[in-house]
Amino acid sequence: MTSMSVTASTPFTVHDLEGMPDDGRRYELIDGELLVSPAPGLRHQTISLRLYRVLDDACPEDLYVLAAPFAVRTDLSNEVQPDVLVARFAELTDKNLPAAPVLAVEVLSPSGRLIDLNLKRAAYQRMGTPSYWVLDPDPPDLLVLELDTDGQYQEVARVVGDEVFEAHRPFPVRVVPIELLGRLRPR
Repeated sequence: MTSMSVTASTPFTVHDLEGMPDDGRRYELIDGELLVSPAPGLRHQTISLRLYRVLDDACPEDLYVLAAPFAVRTDLSNEVQPDVLVARFAELTDKNLPAAPVLAVEVLSPSGRLIDLNLKRAAYQRMGTPSYWVLDPDPPDLLVLELDTDGQYQEVARVVGDEVFEAHRPFPVRVVPIELLGRLRPR
């Protein structure tokens, strides 16, 4: 199954998401357009959860790390669920994050590649998410984007395989893409 977007004659709202089935798919909303993604695969989940652990172990007390599914709902027309996010602890509610995360991470899958690299990138940029990371499992590759003074994402790092990324934003943490595969082998 591939990711898809659904356009209606009237834009979808976050209230429409509440009626979506609990079927293992991810339902997101960008500018009133419904995005439906299949359940993630083994490589995707392994990388997501291992990155979650790396970030959570280094996270300061004023921030909080969450793994999908957890909604970032900035307005009635937008709700995304980054694979991993870092938020200001004070901005979280029990139900969602009603503000931009300080870091959003998407792990690429064949079905959602274009959405993550284009549509979601633009959405995170518009909401003012300071850091956006894109992880590609094949081969293990981390693209790091940060907002510049004009509010546009600029590539600040790209590390592949056993290369090391020493992040400073949103907090100091060391990430090595190949280590996120755990026991899985690179393809």
